[in-house]
Amino acid sequence: MKNFNNRLTERILGLSFLGIIGYTTASAQSENYVFNRAPLDQNVSVQLPLGSIKAKGWLLKQLELQKDGATGMAEELYPEDDNLGKNSDWLGGNGSGWERVPYYVKGLIALAYTLDDKGLKNKAQKYIDWTLDNQQANGLFGPPKMKDWWPRMPMMYALQSYYEATNDKRVIPFLTKYFKYELANLDADPLREWGKSRAGDNMEIAIWLYNKTGDKDLLSLVEKLKNQAYPWTDIYSENQFFFYGDDYQPKHMVNVAQALKLPVIYAQANALPIYRTAMAKGIAHIMHDHGQPEGLGSGTEFLAGRSSTQGVETCTVVEWMQSLETAARIISDASIGDQLEKIAFNALPAQFSRDFKNHSYYTLPNQVQSVNGDQGFNQDYGTGIISSPYSGYGCCRYNMHMGWPYYVKNSWVATPNGGLTVVSYGPMDVEAVVGNHKKIKITENTNYPFEEQIKLGIAVEDGTNFPLSLRIPSWSTKAQVKLNGVILNGVKAGEIYKIERSWSNGDQIELNFPMEIKSQQEVNNSVSIERGPMVYALQMQATKKTLREHSVSGFSDYEIRPTSAWNYGLVLDHGKIGNAAKVEKTVMPENPFDGLNTPVKLKLIAKRIPEWGMAYNKVSAFDVPFSPVVSTEKEEEITLIPYGAESIRLSCFPVVGKPVKTVKSLDEGFNKAMPTNWVFYGGGWYWKDGAVHASSNGSSGGYGIHGSKIVATGTDFSDFTYQADVKVNTAGDAGLMFRVSDPAIGADAYKGYYVGLNPTTGNIELGKASNQKWILISAVKYPVKMNSTYKLKLVAKGNRFEVFLDGAEKAILAATDNEYTSGNIGLRAYNAQATFDSVKVKSL
Repeated sequence: MKNFNNRLTERILGLSFLGIIGYTTASAQSENYVFNRAPLDQNVSVQLPLGSIKAKGWLLKQLELQKDGATGMAEELYPEDDNLGKNSDWLGGNGSGWERVPYYVKGLIALAYTLDDKGLKNKAQKYIDWTLDNQQANGLFGPPKMKDWWPRMPMMYALQSYYEATNDKRVIPFLTKYFKYELANLDADPLREWGKSRAGDNMEIAIWLYNKTGDKDLLSLVEKLKNQAYPWTDIYSENQFFFYGDDYQPKHMVNVAQALKLPVIYAQANALPIYRTAMAKGIAHIMHDHGQPEGLGSGTEFLAGRSSTQGVETCTVVEWMQSLETAARIISDASIGDQLEKIAFNALPAQFSRDFKNHSYYTLPNQVQSVNGDQGFNQDYGTGIISSPYSGYGCCRYNMHMGWPYYVKNSWVATPNGGLTVVSYGPMDVEAVVGNHKKIKITENTNYPFEEQIKLGIAVEDGTNFPLSLRIPSWSTKAQVKLNGVILNGVKAGEIYKIERSWSNGDQIELNFPMEIKSQQEVNNSVSIERGPMVYALQMQATKKTLREHSVSGFSDYEIRPTSAWNYGLVLDHGKIGNAAKVEKTVMPENPFDGLNTPVKLKLIAKRIPEWGMAYNKVSAFDVPFSPVVSTEKEEEITLIPYGAESIRLSCFPVVGKPVKTVKSLDEGFNKAMPTNWVFYGGGWYWKDGAVHASSNGSSGGYGIHGSKIVATGTDFSDFTYQADVKVNTAGDAGLMFRVSDPAIGADAYKGYYVGLNPTTGNIELGKASNQKWILISAVKYPVKMNSTYKLKLVAKGNRFEVFLDGAEKAILAATDNEYTSGNIGLRAYNAQATFDSVKVKSL
């Protein structure tokens, strides 16, 4: 009802796109850069032109590795007609490049002009020239046979960046002509699939062009694009990712990450608060249900829960970063920069080999080896977690190139009042125009985030007045800002600190962001360890095995296997990190994401947990065991290194201690949201209307559709009564799991029992998973109806089980079995969508 009310409110208010003017006021806009025209929100910052910000130090090294690695050699690695070959349809050939060329050129342009590298510029120029010089008479651009709005969207980002760097006069009329074509044709050929998901990209460039030209047809286009897109504002605000049945687009995590910016982009034109708050609400929902230590949500490729052995796709990382980079210009909120840095400093480098020649399609918080094999993910690839130029599906090997260059080019923004704001930190030099058309150069000298100090040197004409706004990280509670050696007052964690003054050449700002070591609670009551914006993971000894040498010299596929123990639990003082961790610092290397030479390591005390080992598939580990965990092993000192400094890792640690007392009862009505202490394995689970649902897995290519499970991993019941409301919504079966241990992805990847209702066969079945095989213990015929709710009750006492239905006093099924005596309770659906509610368990 709330969703309906939101939409109804919008209709009643009748707030048309063209009529909305931001409610906030701003001082007269600076003429240094092109800012939002009326009726758009006037308080929005803009990117500095590409090339204005130059990386140096460790950050420059990442860009140079890209140049010499996968980005610079991409055309040699992927020379096929359908990829980046000379016969690409994006060069007038017969290939079918679809999104691959635009993805690549988007990142290539950003890297080329950030590095000011002639060779990379030349690589990009042929794609730019062909695109600009071969626009059709009606305005359509790109390969003539490509009937899809979507691939043109990333190419428009490439053209925007190219224009900002070169001022090529072909770009503005080119985009103007295309957008007129788009506006005229969207009704007859509306957005679909990827374009419908990613319309925010199109909207962002249309607004950028409107600010250049003032053509109000572009505002009409933005309105049309927003209306044809998925209703992302409602999806994020109300946690509706799984509400679309077999349509997988709104639960595809790359789409989810990429569209995070759509409501914020539209908020420039519509002052309703729901558009400004939707992204933050969406991120909160994602992190609650699917969050991982490195700062974003799992997705393989669908949203995949909080398990430590679920993955994150490389495309998700770079798209989530870009959404935050866009949002940071529109909404002045320090937390956006905090989130951006956490992803950039942890998730982004984790996706790549140290030399940037390889990537992993998926990375996992607890990825104790990187080998070929099926994980059982909803979208599974045998090469999905190995280090390779060809890991997993082809999208990421083209899209990944924008990660670091976009981080650099979006780290500082120009504000409408003639100032600058720091969105994210790193070693860089910035050239901009401030105040009354005054040129400025700021040298940002730092080894941040590996060190706590950042020094900003100001080179400007004496007497130049402009505001400089500094993001103060929320994690640095004792942050300090000095101006020419004098401590400034009023600095607060999690806020934007503004210094407005008449500046002199040679002014110096010194930022000090003390980094405390903290623990964050993760899945199964485990913890991750953080220092400032960095997450730390176990340093493991490993061996690499080359699987394949590629024709391009220096590029190969390889597996990585640990040669040292990985199954550690932390020994903490009363569950707190406190003084348990020691910091070891060494000299700053060229590449701090090289695990052998990283400049900051943490030392902690831990114990091995011998019973924690590899899962059934022998590809991944079992999920992190529920904490506290008993260990009688000796204490050892272990070393933690930055999350992104190696290709295998353990970042969700169990905590060693006395197990929590077994709960005697459980009463879960799913009244508000998904409970955090239930973990799902395979498929998708979501909350709606006071119940939990097993989702559709339409288009799933993995095992997740078969035997999708959600388990209350903190429970342990032996003899009990267990009842729940169960509704099977499609063909297949669904029901209750009990005495469960070692759950993993896969139909029979658990130890324990299951009783299910099957409307397809007309059976109620009781069975067990043993040695990864389903064993039917007993079954009874019963006219189970689809879409009908049944109150299913189980009584387990010793080796005897009785099953009751709808409050009947007589058991409909009774059986005995001796294999499992205690364990977790959970819910399961096999090839079915299903609904569960009113879970009640009571020990006997």
